[in-house]
Amino acid sequence: MNTASALVERLQHYLPLQPGERDALDWLERGRRRFAAHDVIVREGEISDRLYVVRSGWLHASTRLKNGDRQILRLHFPGDIMGTSSVAWGETSATITAVTDCVISDFPRAQLGRLFKTQSRLAALLYATFSVESVAMSDRLKSLGRTDAKARIATLLLEIASRLRVTNPGMTDTFDLNLTQADIGDATGLTKVHVNRTLKELDASGLIERHGRVIKILDESAMIELADYKDRHGHIATDWFPEFG
Repeated sequence: MNTASALVERLQHYLPLQPGERDALDWLERGRRRFAAHDVIVREGEISDRLYVVRSGWLHASTRLKNGDRQILRLHFPGDIMGTSSVAWGETSATITAVTDCVISDFPRAQLGRLFKTQSRLAALLYATFSVESVAMSDRLKSLGRTDAKARIATLLLEIASRLRVTNPGMTDTFDLNLTQADIGDATGLTKVHVNRTLKELDASGLIERHGRVIKILDESAMIELADYKDRHGHIATDWFPEFG
């Protein structure tokens, strides 16, 4: 049993797992593949029946617009299962790229089907986390369409902090921002110049503090109000889950 699994840590944030559930998750992470920063794991439009568990590192999923611009759709962190948005078609809907050096495990989507059949409570938990990701993406789309640059970047920083806390409970207000300003721009619909200026504004206004790539959130309540941010990751309702066994 792999007690160091980030996927187990993420899911146990919401619900204590039974040994049989841990064993089922261990099977998903049997193989390990290492990638360097900027490596492409899978490209948009490829035929694939694989899903991917992030064991360590940061990645992002992106698509190319008609004019050639890149749009980053979501960020992936340790404990995430990547590729779920493509499971209905067998064709990848986004290009997944390593932001940092990372380790992932891949498994056939048929194994997810077997897990849903044999581990109903765990299946409910996974379904709930997939739903969380969908709602969080909707929140980001609302932010892109209805808010200014400060609110967009505040939303991104709050989202990263919230997600990292799930698998790192000791993390408080400080984290390494492993994204370039181009990455931030492609995730928020802003130019690099606008990103740079906005980060300086957030710093000058006392909302964040920056030291190189280290970000410290100084006034989280004010940032939440600025961005109208809702933390979708801290809690999941589990009272509807079937009992284990």
